[in-house]
Amino acid sequence: MTPDEVAGRLRSGMTIGIGGWGSRRKPMALVRALLRSPVTDLTVISYGGPDVGLLATAGRISRLVTAFVTLDSIPLEPHYRAARERGAFALTEIDEAMFMWGLHAAANRLPFLPVRAGLGSDVMRVNPELRTVTSPYEDGEEFVAVPALRMDAALVHMNRADRLGNGQYLGPDPYFDDLFCEAADTAYVSCERLVETAELVGTPGSAPQTLLIQRHSVTGVVETPGGAHFTSCVPDHPRDEPFQKAYAAAAADPAAWAEFGARFLPPDGDEKGYQQAVRTWHEEQR
Repeated sequence: MTPDEVAGRLRSGMTIGIGGWGSRRKPMALVRALLRSPVTDLTVISYGGPDVGLLATAGRISRLVTAFVTLDSIPLEPHYRAARERGAFALTEIDEAMFMWGLHAAANRLPFLPVRAGLGSDVMRVNPELRTVTSPYEDGEEFVAVPALRMDAALVHMNRADRLGNGQYLGPDPYFDDLFCEAADTAYVSCERLVETAELVGTPGSAPQTLLIQRHSVTGVVETPGGAHFTSCVPDHPRDEPFQKAYAAAAADPAAWAEFGARFLPPDGDEKGYQQAVRTWHEEQR
């Protein structure tokens, strides 16, 4: 598929999960395609980064479920901060471990899973809809009943994938992209390079445990070299720190952001045009 074909499968009002972590291995080409589409009123589930920031500033989010929204080297994603300050969407903010177990519950088609994380913290105060459960065994321990994070669609980015939907990560961390795919009714995997199935385990660094995503949980595959930009996708490429700084600086000023958007995110653009605009920008910085 192409990024725009994936966006064409999504509908307003959906619950969308976005993989990656902060400003690392985000499916940004798919997010950019979503921005070019008319889709809105989304519930977004994400360990948030610029994916959340872009959708927030475009007014596409009605509710966000997250543990954080960061650019890593820039602690708080600026568009997210501005959107929250103006009350642009509802927020469900939970502990990282609670988020993970919500994904596990959804992947296993359970309504919830019990966890200790969150007890004794303000997570329970700011999320009054959360409930606790008591162990039915003699210990009688109390747990938070973390609800399943079910999704209509998930978007993730891998280093490698084959046409069948098997996805491979080659960096230091799988994040939770496999759980996003398994927790969703449909899942779309973008990748740096599309390869034959045999190559997924036949090259150096491609141990079997790097085969994170299995084809049974994938609806479509998109080959998008640089599709995680400006987030990192090691070892293929690091985070583009100069461009991320330019993004954050533009986010602080409406006029600058309008100029940034017109150059890099025009509504009539495409991923090829974005990548060329980024290359031209880097040449200008030399």
